[in-house]
Amino acid sequence: MAADARDRVIGAMSAAPVPVPLADAAGTRDTPRPLVAHGCWYPSVDPTGEWVAFICDRTGVPQLWTGAVNGAEIHLLDADPDPVTEVAWSPDGRWIAYTVAPGGGEHTRVLCVRPDGTGRRIVAGADAGSSAYLGCWTRDGSAVAVTVAEPPPPAGLVLRREPFVPDHGTAFADLSAGWAERDGPATLLGGAGHGKAGPDGGGPGHGTGGPGHGEGGPDGGGSGLDGGAPDRLTAYLVDPAGLGSPVLVAAESGAATLRVCDVSQDGRFALVRRGPRGRREAVVIRTADLAAGSVLRVGDGDPWIGRFSPDGRALWLRSDHERQFAALLAAALDEDGGRLGLSVVAERDGSDLELLAFAEDGRTAALAWNVRGATELETLSLSTAARPRKVPLPHEVVTRITRAGPGGGMVLALSGSQRRPGVWWASPGALSARTPWSSRDEDAVPPGRPPVRPVPLRPVARDGLHLGGWYYRAPGRDAGRPAPCVIHLHGGPEEQERPVFDPLYHELLGRGLDVFAPDVRGSSGWGRSFVDADLGTRRFAAIDDVADCAAHVILDGLADPTRLAVMGRSYGGYLTMASLVWHPELFRTGVAVCGMSDLATFFAETEPWIAESAAHKYGHPVRDRELLRSLSPMSRVDELRVPLLAVHGEHDTNVPPGESEQMVRAARERGLPAEMLTLRDEGHEFRRADNRRLFRRTAADWMQRHLGP
Repeated sequence: MAADARDRVIGAMSAAPVPVPLADAAGTRDTPRPLVAHGCWYPSVDPTGEWVAFICDRTGVPQLWTGAVNGAEIHLLDADPDPVTEVAWSPDGRWIAYTVAPGGGEHTRVLCVRPDGTGRRIVAGADAGSSAYLGCWTRDGSAVAVTVAEPPPPAGLVLRREPFVPDHGTAFADLSAGWAERDGPATLLGGAGHGKAGPDGGGPGHGTGGPGHGEGGPDGGGSGLDGGAPDRLTAYLVDPAGLGSPVLVAAESGAATLRVCDVSQDGRFALVRRGPRGRREAVVIRTADLAAGSVLRVGDGDPWIGRFSPDGRALWLRSDHERQFAALLAAALDEDGGRLGLSVVAERDGSDLELLAFAEDGRTAALAWNVRGATELETLSLSTAARPRKVPLPHEVVTRITRAGPGGGMVLALSGSQRRPGVWWASPGALSARTPWSSRDEDAVPPGRPPVRPVPLRPVARDGLHLGGWYYRAPGRDAGRPAPCVIHLHGGPEEQERPVFDPLYHELLGRGLDVFAPDVRGSSGWGRSFVDADLGTRRFAAIDDVADCAAHVILDGLADPTRLAVMGRSYGGYLTMASLVWHPELFRTGVAVCGMSDLATFFAETEPWIAESAAHKYGHPVRDRELLRSLSPMSRVDELRVPLLAVHGEHDTNVPPGESEQMVRAARERGLPAEMLTLRDEGHEFRRADNRRLFRRTAADWMQRHLGP
């Protein structure tokens, strides 16, 4: 290893996480009376398949629980009020690892606790200014992978990056000199370079190089998007007991994402997922020297992308490499982790492989296919030529799969239009059964007004692109009578609208308002080109998609053209504000939730690693300054004509609250009614039951007031 690379490894190890013991969490003997309408999700099963750890909001906050797969016994393992976001039970059964969001904010930390609630400790993310999230466990359960987002280095310390050399073997390298015009349906912003997932964390940074552009920073050195020092993501294997030293697995400067998804049985290889949105890669890392072997493109979505075969000679991967829709691929590996060959194991025309889970022996896999927003689940033998076996589902969408014990069963997290999230047990050859501690379907809403089952719609954009979406009709509405309608826009942009119960929609429907939730260009689930169809100047077309979706439901006789509103969260909040200033004649009001109003101030104030990823989706804050200005709702705020409600979490560092504040202030300065609701102890996601209730009731009150007769 070269001296400079060795120095950087030493530097990374000096910042390695050290377990910090905490007081035992009171809760295993104190099971609070649950909220009747609660959700359970993100299950992870112990090695016996008899117990499952999961997240549940029955106390009003998402917390860590364990329960018997086939029984009603449950235990609250961590009674702290910080929301839990991820859970992983160790393969040896000794630990449960989980990610929490202190104060509901975006800076997370990883904890571990014994299954009996003792031994609770912070594994990573304890340092001020840092953030950490979970990776996989090693196969023997001796260590858990964590990724740590470290603060930028002190002023004057510059991490070296090598000059950017385009890789003309990639799909996006050959961009013309006029690439910024982006007149194609799937053109990527920036160059093909990316940070190295290896010992030095060097290499070209995400978004810092590209055809016709020099490197940022003095002498082409590494810098952040704003020309300052780059942020850094570092992945380690950590022994929760603190008996062994952390092991460095990968590091990136100027990183967008980095997660360890699997470690081979013999420990020689690690599977790492890296890269910004729309440019994710699966990288095989040799743990001995941290050199990269095989590199393959993988899609966005669920980060658990694959697994090594038991002998480490093959890698099974959920990937959209050289294809429109993700499939199950098998990569044969050589002794150094390089790729010898690549084959397709399972694929479906027009459907993404969305979730992937493997039996511990590596002989079978569970595959969840996204079929126009709903899930079709099947199991597949990886050692024989047997046809896949379809698994019947009681509800529309599977959100997580975990294989349960040696008997071949599965534990599923399910959602659907008629119920809140729950955990189900699927034993081989039998119908799936709801766990007793998940809420019943009939308890999803108070008696008297059942959930609405949506119907799919396929609007056509003005340029001929087919869009998607789900329409919810308010109960009791005459089918032939146009209704007041809220166009609700999801975040991402790469998220997808799914047919799952949404308490916000239920609240709006109860006020007599229809809801149309479309997938505009940039959404997932409709192919890779559709995801990439909003890049660069084509984001203007995504804004027009909102107007075209409104026109579709009007022309179909569903919506009243004089009583339309638009609403959305995160990127959907941005689209809401953009729609109000680009198409001011269409809507009577808007509710923007955690949305960006000025892309320049967003890039300046968001987390560095979020900015790195966002640059590849929206444009570079320096090189594409004029494009970002023209795409920003604040640049057209004089066109705003209608009342606006903005909603934000006070601890949101993804899209800081200033984005809502400046839009509300500008609306008021122009004499328009504008209000802002700030939710305490929340970040970019609203996780506390009382805050979620306040949000949806405030939003529904606002809509009802402005869409009334």
